[in-house]
Amino acid sequence: MEYPGTVTELTDGLRQGGYLADRGLATTLLVSLSLHRPVLLEGEVGVGKTEVAKVLASRYGRKLIRLQCYEGIDTNQALYEWDYARQMLQIRALSERQLADEEAVDKLFGPKFLLQRPLLEAVQAGDQAVLLIDEIDRADDEFEVILTSNRTRELHDALRRRCLYHWIGYPAAEREVEIVLVREPGAAEQLTRKVVRAVHRLRELDLAKPPGVAETIDWVRTLGFLGETDLTPRAAGDTLGAVIKDRDDLELVQENLAEITSGA
Repeated sequence: MEYPGTVTELTDGLRQGGYLADRGLATTLLVSLSLHRPVLLEGEVGVGKTEVAKVLASRYGRKLIRLQCYEGIDTNQALYEWDYARQMLQIRALSERQLADEEAVDKLFGPKFLLQRPLLEAVQAGDQAVLLIDEIDRADDEFEVILTSNRTRELHDALRRRCLYHWIGYPAAEREVEIVLVREPGAAEQLTRKVVRAVHRLRELDLAKPPGVAETIDWVRTLGFLGETDLTPRAAGDTLGAVIKDRDDLELVQENLAEITSGA
């Protein structure tokens, strides 16, 4: 399937794949696809930076190639590695006469000994793949069509200049309700609205790990699975593990649970 030619078409296509993109993000993605430019997406954890690449690939029939960055990753792990062990086994299997054969020796340096890593795989796939370089800020050195960052450290200006840039922030309450209902079409709208209001109150607290949209969806899904129809302090307390992922945060939220769920 070909990529769409307008912002509206791309927005509709992503929505059909379960992702609600605002006009700014859809415009950035469309320009990126049309002009063959990488995109740098930054934002809080759990707001959908990685998900947009997954949906883009799935919706338009491209292979998703993901490079998960981490501290200490180097170009060999990102691009390719040479299978020295297999090569040595092949050498030992050759007879002295075969080692004197130039063609046999040439085969010892063939592509079967090359271990493809995400960057080389993406280069060979060309426009038939979406390359996702996830959490590039965790890598020691910068690597290239969708790059995500949680801003754990500053990225080099040279990298930023090469990319189209978009910040994905926490959505407004109404928008977040819409996102949850698209991702969980069976969810009760009234319960979803209460959960979203509670999550927005959680984000106002001094939490080490504020909940993202992913946690909002998980909370609604968990409550629905348990058959809860209202976000009472009891129901919220029983299911906080779906939305709070830090011990100190959990204690702080439990102390304020009545206020967080009040009127939710």
